Amino acid sequence: MHHFASKSSFFSFLGDSRLARRVFVLVVGLWTSLTLSSCGGSKGNGAPSGLKDRVLVSQGVSSTVLFGGLVIVNGFNDTLTGIPPLSGGGAPGLMAISPSRNIVAAFDSSSNSVFAVNTTTERSLGQVQLPKPTSSIVVPTANPVGYAAVPAATVQGFPILGAVEAMDLTGSITTTIAVNNAQTVVSNQDGSQLLVFNSSNQNSSNSITVLTPARALPGVDLSCYNPNNPPPNAVCAIVSGFDAPVFAIINGSTAYVLNCGAECGGTQASVQALDLSTPIPTLIGQPIKVNGATFGFLSGTKLYVSGKGTPTGPLCASLPSSAKTQATYCGTLDIVDLTTMTDLSINNPIAIPDGYHNHMDLSINGQLFVGSQGCQNIGDVNNPNGEVRGCLAIYNTNTGAVVIPPDNGDVGGLQSFTSREVEYVAEGGNLRVYDTTRDILLINNFLPLGTITVVGYVGDVKAIDFF
Repeated sequence: MHHFASKSSFFSFLGDSRLARRVFVLVVGLWTSLTLSSCGGSKGNGAPSGLKDRVLVSQGVSSTVLFGGLVIVNGFNDTLTGIPPLSGGGAPGLMAISPSRNIVAAFDSSSNSVFAVNTTTERSLGQVQLPKPTSSIVVPTANPVGYAAVPAATVQGFPILGAVEAMDLTGSITTTIAVNNAQTVVSNQDGSQLLVFNSSNQNSSNSITVLTPARALPGVDLSCYNPNNPPPNAVCAIVSGFDAPVFAIINGSTAYVLNCGAECGGTQASVQALDLSTPIPTLIGQPIKVNGATFGFLSGTKLYVSGKGTPTGPLCASLPSSAKTQATYCGTLDIVDLTTMTDLSINNPIAIPDGYHNHMDLSINGQLFVGSQGCQNIGDVNNPNGEVRGCLAIYNTNTGAVVIPPDNGDVGGLQSFTSREVEYVAEGGNLRVYDTTRDILLINNFLPLGTITVVGYVGDVKAIDFF
């Protein structure tokens, strides 16, 4: 570290004047600012790491020497911190974060466990053993309570597989609520209602289950299948009238349910509004037809909906908005105007990579990142020669332009920030950092390849702090 000359010699050089003192203060202030910037920003937020802008990354490692875990990344300058990973099992992937960001829960596929951490203390909360794998977890509030949909769970007294596991994230399952083939769980804003979906790209249904988890009996709750008190009851309501529903965006007391339709064995992809304020949730109006619907993102009065539309997806060449590509099939992105309840792009869908779409995020400057799994990869990002394509698309909501970044692999996580024009993307096991002003990888001294080099397979990414 360079040191300045003494105060007296410095003033002698400039002349003993007010101007000299002002210059001295300015230089020292600049030096202090640069020193803080090089160390990763300003003072920390009180956490043990001392970092202000923390990002948590799930790191799966297959090695006899290394172990998986939850890695803390410095989101101020996109660097690894050197802090030992938090406990996350051997192969953590999917993560869920509470609205106040004080709790993160990660699913470890090597042990079928959920590992929870307290982000304030940066210490483990506990490990919850699940009976079978999950691909859907929610942590609705700041309390250490989470819910996991476990489609293959065996429930005592219930002949069909499937359950929503209510978890005390300090280390135990408190209640097993039997729900047939529970694939996905979505919570309302305060955790008082859970929407449970049993449709997926493997099967279809025309109903969803709405749970009031606080009323469930501890241990095993069979309210959804109780012949003496069948639904609707205090715990469970089963709402029909859908078309292979797989997900919902909840805004206040209204849920916008995404009907997967043909892609999941049903008939027609659509968006159906559901009123959650009534004793028995009721459908609102008619479904809005869209080209495909497996995931969505709400921004103001616009609902962005992604999907494939059919089991194989439309031919890329058949979509007017599709650029020339070697990929055979494409997915679709639709824009639903909730003020008029119409699809603005039903006749001109926005072409994106195929696969099962289950990630979407909007950057601070209007770049919508859309990710899928199981898409057709084109080329080799490690040895590029011609077109390179993976499961990520970037849609510019300001201009309508679409960028398909030259990368390969499934998208496992997306994370934007409120004060930086960058997007963290977990794709193909790598942690990429995109400059959202140009929709290309961010290249600087810290990121010569636009990638934060986390050892192992990056499965998901969450910003702990609001920044």
